[in-house]
Amino acid sequence: MMKIDQDLLHRFEKGLNPQNLHDSAIAASIIGYGEISAIFQIQGYNDIVLKRMPLFSDLSSAKHYADQYYEYCDLLTDAGLNLPQHDTCIIQVPDRPVVLYIAQEILDVNRFCHRLIHHQGRKGTRRLIETIAAEISKIWDFNRTRQPLLEVAIDGQLSNWVCLEKESRWQMYYVDTSTPLYRKNGIEQQNPELLLKSTPAFLRWIIRLMFLEDVMTRYYHPRLVYTDLAANLYKEQRPDLVPPAVDMINQFLTNDPKPLTVKEVKRYYREDKWIWILFLTFRKIDRWLTTRLLGKRYEFILPGRIKR
Repeated sequence: MMKIDQDLLHRFEKGLNPQNLHDSAIAASIIGYGEISAIFQIQGYNDIVLKRMPLFSDLSSAKHYADQYYEYCDLLTDAGLNLPQHDTCIIQVPDRPVVLYIAQEILDVNRFCHRLIHHQGRKGTRRLIETIAAEISKIWDFNRTRQPLLEVAIDGQLSNWVCLEKESRWQMYYVDTSTPLYRKNGIEQQNPELLLKSTPAFLRWIIRLMFLEDVMTRYYHPRLVYTDLAANLYKEQRPDLVPPAVDMINQFLTNDPKPLTVKEVKRYYREDKWIWILFLTFRKIDRWLTTRLLGKRYEFILPGRIKR
């Protein structure tokens, strides 16, 4: 576990301008974006990165989420994955949502796999993707031995993996732990309505109807997780790697009745791209309505244009 300066985070949250980090009382710099949360560093914390999740209406729900986060991390570790050091901190500022901060030790940004695929040779890139696929397979092995008591989900896209070289060997670290998705006796432990709080209130019924079940369940299915990994190569501007990645991934889908195809991956990518573009567009509309029309504070830090 890490030691977090709660007083510093409280001062940061109190003086935070979510729509302009440079205007905040304590300086912060964006490292990247998840689908529902920003990843950043703040002045005074040079050795950790933070995810800010302003999703909670009360302290107890934030504490419950933090407990789920720790349990999810423990399950991933039990399955055999390497995780960076991590911790959480709950901040409560009057008249604002309760915020959960998730902290991780900072890892070399140049060793994130979505960057490495642009610098490794073809052989090295294939080995990289194969290593990620093998790490993902640890989750399915874990699930087979623990079901129906326990079942763990994983988002295997490239940017969630960091490949470090230790003693001339690769060691893969998984970093996307902020959305704990796991089931006990077949029952999803995460409250999907909580995740919907990052979406516009007036559109939640559409998102709930059209997208929520897909987003909540896809990461439990090996074929979809591996398809998402291959499709991620389109987003990262390496379509040339998709055919060899598909061939390699099929070696991990031996129990599937039919092999994965490039055509299937391309179709999945187009549909997924449309979902997330629409999702971000909805959130930007909500931000405009909240800040410009209603003159209120919009709590979420949104990215600019994302290249997909």
